[in-house]
Amino acid sequence: MARKPVTWYIATPADGIIEMSRQAGTPVNLAASVGKVIEHPNPCANLWFDESPFSYFRMVKRVGEALEDTGIWPITWPVRLWIVEPLGETGNWSQRYYPYRLLSHQIRVLEETDAHRALGPAGRDVLDVIQQQIPERAVRWAADWDADPEGMRQRQWNWEQCGGRTCGSGRWAESVAFTTSHARRESAAQTWIEHLARHAVDQALADTDASMYAYTYAYGRATGHAVAAQHQARFDAYVLDALRGVDLDLDAPVPAAA
Repeated sequence: MARKPVTWYIATPADGIIEMSRQAGTPVNLAASVGKVIEHPNPCANLWFDESPFSYFRMVKRVGEALEDTGIWPITWPVRLWIVEPLGETGNWSQRYYPYRLLSHQIRVLEETDAHRALGPAGRDVLDVIQQQIPERAVRWAADWDADPEGMRQRQWNWEQCGGRTCGSGRWAESVAFTTSHARRESAAQTWIEHLARHAVDQALADTDASMYAYTYAYGRATGHAVAAQHQARFDAYVLDALRGVDLDLDAPVPAAA
């Protein structure tokens, strides 16, 4: 049976320019080069050494790692995802540690693909949680904390450390998600998901008087919900409910009336 051709991906900011090429002063615009061959503007002479901030094209074959090592900061959305073909001589830093990555001095830009794929197979659902659900819930989470800080601190500790019959402990579920992301080559996806979830909290609470501790609590709840969406087809309710912290919402304190 013939092996399936390998698909290689490069992620860029919304303008289509490889961020590391921009930072190096030699911007390479993939959006303007679909169907074309691009030669690296300043390739490294010693393969494959970082002789400059942008010494070669770097691409990955596991789409969940496409957002790793992009140079894009701060982490933001949307981004764009490109399917490329490496040409000429190719290499790798280490086949043992980077088997999913390839380096080259020449690429052909084949097409743009849906960027949500870089957040994993459930990328659309992850974005729905981050963009539609977290903003409203973050306000409630922060209010719950500030209504009863000591009570919520104890409830949070119980959730983090103690599992139950219906769901595991929060810390255990987080470790399961982290390990699964690594095994599925979605570590970069999870990192971005968590950053985007925290950013959604920042935006939702920007005009409130939420305390610093309420922010921290809301960050944890938001990242748990977003990562649960990432792995929703892989885990059962015992893990997903622990990530979402469903027990923390049971009989949550009601803020006192003004």
